[in-house]
Amino acid sequence: MNPVITTLAMTVAAYLLGSISFAVVMSKVYGIADPRTYGSKNPGATNVLRSGNKGAAIMTLLGDGAKGWLAVFLADRFAADLGVGDTAVALVAIAVFLGHLWPVFFRFIGGKGVATALGVLLGINPWLGLATLATWLIIAFAFRYSSLAALVAALFAPFYYGLLFGVDAILLSVVIMSVLLAYRHSQNIANLLAGKESRIGAKKDAAKAAGSKKK
Repeated sequence: MNPVITTLAMTVAAYLLGSISFAVVMSKVYGIADPRTYGSKNPGATNVLRSGNKGAAIMTLLGDGAKGWLAVFLADRFAADLGVGDTAVALVAIAVFLGHLWPVFFRFIGGKGVATALGVLLGINPWLGLATLATWLIIAFAFRYSSLAALVAALFAPFYYGLLFGVDAILLSVVIMSVLLAYRHSQNIANLLAGKESRIGAKKDAAKAAGSKKK
């Protein structure tokens, strides 16, 4: 098959895979409200968790991450056999991420992409994914802002890739993904600058404080 057609087919398939919104799917499976109708209205694991159903939130997180990993892993695994190279893998990485952000199956209303981005990075290289995850954990633990942790991790991901593999087409895909992730967090950035962003565990802490006052 023509490499151009093969690359196009891989890219479209990755976008369709990315368009599967596990937040919506798992909410239906667990019989809870559509995540686009409450909280931040963001179809992602964090918002699903607001429903109080931890199982649905965990499955959403795993599903969104797995689709990113699977698309890139398969593209990388079979690229040589199909006669395509790193450019095809890079396009698949971007496509599955775009599918999550703007899913064709759900009126182009998608999530912010943190879990899918991590899955993509793990698919590119486990060490790249783990380094980025470690960055998220360090920032989240130090400052207790999930959005800030995601933004810092997104900033460092291209840097880590460059250190490990140098400059190539896949690095460009990581840069594009990082920029898009920052764009999807624009409201969070505004909240951070205004001091209005919710900290991790803020609601839990507030509930504990209210309980102590009653005593």
